[in-house]
This record gives sequence, structure tokens and C-alpha cells, in this order.
Amino acid sequence: MTIPKPADLQRTELTRHFKACVPFLRHDTLQRVVDLIFAMVTARRVNQSDLCAHLPGASSLDAKKRRVERGCRDPQLTGPVFLAFLLALLPPGKLLLSMDRTTWERGESPLNLLVLGVVLHGYTVPLVWTALDHDGNSGTVRRIQLVSRLLKALPAGRWKGLVADREFIGGEWFRFLRRKGIKRAIRIRKNAVVDELRVDTWFGDLQVGEVRCLAERANVYGEVMQVVATRSPAGDLVAIATDFSVWDTCVLYRARWSVECTFASLKVRGFDVERTGITRPDRLERLFGLVVLTWISCLWVGVWLQAQVQVKVKAHGRAAMSLVRYGAERLCHALRWNLPELPALIRLLSTPFHAPGAA
Repeated sequence: MTIPKPADLQRTELTRHFKACVPFLRHDTLQRVVDLIFAMVTARRVNQSDLCAHLPGASSLDAKKRRVERGCRDPQLTGPVFLAFLLALLPPGKLLLSMDRTTWERGESPLNLLVLGVVLHGYTVPLVWTALDHDGNSGTVRRIQLVSRLLKALPAGRWKGLVADREFIGGEWFRFLRRKGIKRAIRIRKNAVVDELRVDTWFGDLQVGEVRCLAERANVYGEVMQVVATRSPAGDLVAIATDFSVWDTCVLYRARWSVECTFASLKVRGFDVERTGITRPDRLERLFGLVVLTWISCLWVGVWLQAQVQVKVKAHGRAAMSLVRYGAERLCHALRWNLPELPALIRLLSTPFHAPGAA
């Protein structure tokens, strides 16, 4: 009789948690997901060949490679499945949502993902995403479809609002968000016409750091909204069409940059997702879901560690490492050496994040 190792028992505990989130999935499928998450943590890569040596068990590398391939091709692992796993980790209360795209190239194939997620601890946690079949900006229909997918699981009453950059504009899009009861704080272009004048005409004399708004709400892409503007340190005019107050708009829109931190830590500065050879849209979306589950595990451990021992701040005033890397290093070390703290860390991965401001 084979006695399970402590690390294997902890993996099984996390598998049970995933089973509770999505009861209809087979246990072996969920166990494969858990194994791939921990393999990505220890490898810090998503390339299939790199992951093989980090899977548990004494089977051959060829067998492990087939196991990785099955995980990336498994049709059961769909967007709603990943969303169920991620929603179980969200804190209670209102949540700020952010939308953006991330893109890279594999040979001559442009890979383009439209992502919608929740702002949490200085990052945007992806919740739903779709692979676009073209390079460049997303279309209104794809954005509406993505928001509609999330609304089925996360009602508009839980949304504090949506922040997005200049790509995500247009009358039909703005009207859709209003009809769904979603407050907007979306940057508009400087040549956008607001009440018959261009934005750069209204705010052309704005100085760096100065914040100004129109005296009354104005017509923006056919919607009556407030327009708040400032000028960045680089001299760029930043105009935001918003349903929030001036102060709230400045605070909330600043959080939009959290999505750039997320993309950076998923890509070359983190899990190197650009190295994947996967280009088929359905498989790319599935791989992205596995990477996001790995990434949020590292973030949660980093947040937990930060509450105990804060990351050192260097002389230039920036942290020595990100929360994701902080958590990844600790979780990888615990997995590699089966440390006594491993059970507590894995239990943490099935626990919701604390509400903002909570201890």
C-alpha cells in the first residue's frame, strides 16, 4: 500500500475546494489543474516542455508532457469554470472593474486577448477574457459580450464601476453600460467632441497636475456625462468621461494602471506567457485561465506575507519586489521542500481575499 506524501495530501485538499466550486468537473481533471498550477509556480514558466519536470510523480517526461497537453486541450476547462474558481476568492462588497487588452506575437501570429477584471491590491485580477481573431483594437460587440458574460455571475449591484482607456469608447458601448447600471470612468481622446467643442479646446490651457471639470454635464458620444481632465507629468492631456464625482474619478481612474502591473507580471516579468507556442484561440484562452489561477495564488500568498513582514523598500522609494513575486518565491520554496508552512499556504488559496481595508 502506497502512503500519500504530505504534499500530495495538500494538493488533494485544494482539488476538493475546486470540486466544491465546480461540482460537475471530474476529480482527475481538477487534480490535473492543481498539478499544473503548482508546476507553473515552481517553473515560473508556461512553456509545456518547461512544466514537465515540475509535475509530481515518477512517470516519464513523455507521460508528463502528455498530461500537460491534456490540461491545455481539455474542453471542460471553459471560461465559466475559471470564473467560478476566481469568484470564490473575491472579497465581499463593491468591486471596481477594469478592461484592457494584452497582445504579443508568436512568429507571424498576433495574439490578442481582451480582459475584464477586478482591481485588487494594486493589480487587476482577470475574471473573463476572450481571444480576438485579429490584431488591434477590440470592437463594441466583443466588449458587450465580455461584460454580459461577467454580469451573469457578478451582478451590476456588485460593481463599483468600470474604468478603461481611450480604446473603449463609443456611443453604443456607453449606452450599454448605462442600461446595465454600470458607472463609467473612461478616458476619451483629445479630439473627441463634447458639446460641439473638442476636448483639447475645452482643456487646452490645463497645466501639469491641474484638475478641472466642465461646469455642467455634457454630451459625450450621445451620453450625458461629466468630463474631468488633468495633464500628466509627461504633458499628455487626460480627459475622462465619468459618472463619478471629480475626486472619485481621479482616484478610481488612477487604479486603471493596475491592469498594466498584472500584464507585466503575467508576461516577461513573471510567468513568461509570451513563450507559449499555443496560437489557437480556445487553447490560448484555456492556458491564460491556468496562468491566472497560478498568478492569483502567488498574489494571495504575497498579500498574506505583506501583512506579516513587509517587502523592503529601496533607496529610490520603490519596493524591492512585487507582491506577486513575493508570494511566488515563498510558495515555490514551500512546494519544493515540503516545508511545514505548506498546509497553511494551500489552505489560504481556497480562502477569499479580505475586503479592502480589512485586517
